[in-house]
Amino acid sequence: MVNQSSPVVFFLLGFSDNPQLEKVLFVVVLCSYLLTLLGNTLILLLSTLDPRLHSPMYFFLSNLSFLDLCFTTTCVPQMLFNLWGPAKTISFLGCFVQLFIFMSLGTTECILLTVMAFDRYVAVCQPLHYATKINPHLCRQLAGIAWAIGLVQSIVQTPPTLKLPFCSHRQIDNFLCEVPSLIQLSCGDTTYNEIQMAVASIFIVVVPLSLILVSYGAIARAVLKISSAKGRRKAFGTCSSHLIVVTLFYSSVIAVYLQPKNLYARERGKFFGLFYAVGTPTLNPLVYTLRNKEVKRAFWKLLRKDEDSEES
Repeated sequence: MVNQSSPVVFFLLGFSDNPQLEKVLFVVVLCSYLLTLLGNTLILLLSTLDPRLHSPMYFFLSNLSFLDLCFTTTCVPQMLFNLWGPAKTISFLGCFVQLFIFMSLGTTECILLTVMAFDRYVAVCQPLHYATKINPHLCRQLAGIAWAIGLVQSIVQTPPTLKLPFCSHRQIDNFLCEVPSLIQLSCGDTTYNEIQMAVASIFIVVVPLSLILVSYGAIARAVLKISSAKGRRKAFGTCSSHLIVVTLFYSSVIAVYLQPKNLYARERGKFFGLFYAVGTPTLNPLVYTLRNKEVKRAFWKLLRKDEDSEES
């Protein structure tokens, strides 16, 4: 029953027991992926071309957009291939690469969202010191730390996961190669891997989320002290987009990685995992562009430039 050597392929089951749902999901995932490419590329372009967006907030937002582009490209093409046809396979090497990159980028996003919360905290609670405290050098350091933590976490957790003795059927009850699904596939002792995943969840999910909540607690107190309603709306407006993104991202992450072990939770986890991999990278640029006046202003400015160049 146990495959001691590395399997040649894995089978990603997804919702293969419901072909009609798979066709609907194919269209949804494809449209979401195209919106992700368009939205995040637009944010990267605007942040580069418009001098008014050369600020710490948009530097971190550019990092988030680039991360989301890589994040979805790691898993969505394989997901679309499996949703469209009868073949549900992924090679062992493909599974390794997908798991390594997916875990690295997911961890990086957890840390990066925490860094962005710190940026908003200083902007609202210490506005007079913002320019000196959140300087370009510190921004690059914080972004580098986020990417480095993601890489280290993936190096630590990916090899032990794929060294597990997998059952001979090699059927992963998910859309992609993730740690919880691969642990469930193992027919050997997974105690070490489960402990490792629990510890990682605390340091990568619980601690950053706690720091974000503490930051927003301080921001809420500072906003409530502002006497004018207009000032309170302006202060809250600088944080609302990030708060929405944090809520969307962490709610899906918690549902996937901190769920109980039962069949209902596993089935529900598939939908949350799909939203985590496809939905949040699609919604992130929409949240920031639809709710952010500076981004919208930069977008219309770019369009006017294109129109002027065409006329000339």
